[in-house]
Amino acid sequence: MACDPDTDMSTLWLIAREHPHLRKWLIANPKADAALLEYVSQAGGPGVRDAFDILFGEATSGEATG
Repeated sequence: MACDPDTDMSTLWLIAREHPHLRKWLIANPKADAALLEYVSQAGGPGVRDAFDILFGEATSGEATG
């Protein structure tokens, strides 16, 4: 449900606020907007940092070396 782009935003926010162990999956949801991703980034949770690194790691690596 956290990854499903058909999940409504109110449910995604509920997951973000109430289920820290599922936050990492919100990052992969194409419907997640900047506000939701910022909240997840700030709130953290198991696997959140790794999920952001996987999703955005290539762009970050390219900027750091180039």
